[in-house]
Amino acid sequence: MYEKILVVDDEASIVDIIKYNLEKEGFRPITASDGYAAMEAFQKEEPDLVILDVMMPGMDGYEVCRKIRETSNVPIIMVTARAEEIDTVLGLEMGADEYVTKPFSMRELMARVRTGLRRYSALTQKSTAADGNYTAGDFRVDVNRFIAQRGDETIDLTQRETEILKLLMSKRGQIFSRDEILQKVWGYEAIGEERTVDVTIRRLREKIERDSSQPVYILTKRGVGYYFTDKI
Repeated sequence: MYEKILVVDDEASIVDIIKYNLEKEGFRPITASDGYAAMEAFQKEEPDLVILDVMMPGMDGYEVCRKIRETSNVPIIMVTARAEEIDTVLGLEMGADEYVTKPFSMRELMARVRTGLRRYSALTQKSTAADGNYTAGDFRVDVNRFIAQRGDETIDLTQRETEILKLLMSKRGQIFSRDEILQKVWGYEAIGEERTVDVTIRRLREKIERDSSQPVYILTKRGVGYYFTDKI
């Protein structure tokens, strides 16, 4: 069965070239030219991954991303015409897994599509209890269901958030640099994109920590990286 990829962009020429390259790679592209059509296609087709432009008339990419995240954890690659940090931060905070900046190479985009699908598939496959659940005190992560539980509270996670927790909790107390997290979680060399890690971890802390300004689970070693506490 061919994976379905939803491509959303109001520039027909960009949609056409992405669609052509997806078909060459053996994927089944579905296209939409605005946010409302994107949501209709998403609900009808249930795609395996979304390539989502930020700037569109009517409902923009940020709002589409937010709405998708209300019901689904499928990988979302956001496309922005500007390389400004605020655009990147907002996209990640809405729940996007990563972003590319126009102009981008089709080779890079296809690589990110394949990586996103492969990692999402690996996370959603059934695993043993030892592989699928990580526990620290009253905090537990179920990587098969993309959720965390803190006491009686259930917290929805994105794919990247789940992968980060899986990585850090599988080696509690070990410090991972931003570059290491990028390579292990995003799966590609991302020179200069350390802010992607910072924003995703900040958003994750806001979800799982009782006070994100004083985290007790995901800690920072200044100048080195992040680690999950081994004190609980």
